[in-house]
Amino acid sequence: MLSLEENPIIAAVHTKEDFEEAVKSELNVIFMMNANILTLQEYTQAAHKNNKKLFVHADMTEGIAKDTYGIGYIAKMGADGIISTRGNIIKMAKEWKLKTVQRFFIIDFHSMNTAIDSIKSQKPDMIEVMPGVVPKVISYFSENTKLPIITGGLIETKQEVIEALKAGATAISTSNTRLWYD
Repeated sequence: MLSLEENPIIAAVHTKEDFEEAVKSELNVIFMMNANILTLQEYTQAAHKNNKKLFVHADMTEGIAKDTYGIGYIAKMGADGIISTRGNIIKMAKEWKLKTVQRFFIIDFHSMNTAIDSIKSQKPDMIEVMPGVVPKVISYFSENTKLPIITGGLIETKQEVIEALKAGATAISTSNTRLWYD
């Protein structure tokens, strides 16, 4: 779907400097965690120029409303997809033909069950499960959703990447630039 088979690491980018590092890397996908209305087109064009897919964290993009027009703006700027914790944002993004990653923060069994219900209702293209250092949780979602699973949060070592992939993750999102090159 996103060439994650070739390289299962996704650059989770928070700063312009890290974005510039990510577009130079061998990674195929960039998660732009905090773009804004003034930088979105620049980031999208630079990512595409370097053959990268760019997903924008819609919940954290400044200056863009969290409504259908805001999501439409993200689509018109050329983003390949969005990331969101909000089901209504996922639904709007699908209407704009954007790829969707629904992000879940798992803290207990209740949040796992709530996430499964949301996945069934919103039908995202992929899910991101956080924190990513809990293989048991990754396995649970892998077995119960059959969706590509991205995991992130607190992953610091190559061994943790390997464990997450063995547990059923399709890819790892990380802002740890050292892992972008391991």
